[in-house]
Amino acid sequence: MLDGPDISVALRGGLRTRTQAWDFVRWFADAWMRRPLEPEDGYNEGELAAIEAELGFELPAALREGYALFGRRQDLTQQQDPLVPATGLYVTDDLGGTLVFRHENQDCAFWAIPLAEIEQDDPPVMVESRDGWTPFLDRMSLAWVELVLSESLFGADDLGLYDACELTDTLLSSLHERYARVNLPDHPMWASKDDSPVRWYSAPGRLVRRDGIQDQSWIHARGRTAADLEIVRKDLPGPWVR
Repeated sequence: MLDGPDISVALRGGLRTRTQAWDFVRWFADAWMRRPLEPEDGYNEGELAAIEAELGFELPAALREGYALFGRRQDLTQQQDPLVPATGLYVTDDLGGTLVFRHENQDCAFWAIPLAEIEQDDPPVMVESRDGWTPFLDRMSLAWVELVLSESLFGADDLGLYDACELTDTLLSSLHERYARVNLPDHPMWASKDDSPVRWYSAPGRLVRRDGIQDQSWIHARGRTAADLEIVRKDLPGPWVR
């Protein structure tokens, strides 16, 4: 069996601080995306200060630090439900005011920080879709990690490293036997309550996202290599889309 970097091991113990989130993103960019973070992958201090001046308030530390570290890194942020460019951050009137930083690719959903929480260093994040506004994750630093995992997962389709299938009851036991749960909190899938919660699993060189816990839920898989993805298909021999 192939070996490789294991996301569940990298996130063992969870993410208790912003620094741990940034350390994970650096590790992931290097180990999984095969290109370490570089200074040009983020926004500089002058750019962020100008954006804050335009908005009329300081960005929360967790939001600002993420943009500074990798806000321009397209393979980590701009594939399926992209990050709003820092220069495009905007405020809505919803919930008494929200700062929108991410959107679904057809504008069916939006991720935002309530302005009532904007002075927190690591504020909670909400997601808005057809079901209305719903709590997403309780810290922006966690939302950054989820964004990176999701965007790199779906961005791997063009590379032949992504596939998806329905997870039937017969495959569920195999998922639990062969893949470790990644230590990220449950969070909603924007499309519907039936597709929630989202949970992540991994093995060396393999990443699996499970959407929903109904009788039939969907799984999305990414291999670090094509051979890794083929192992996922063999481990979970379902009706794979690709």
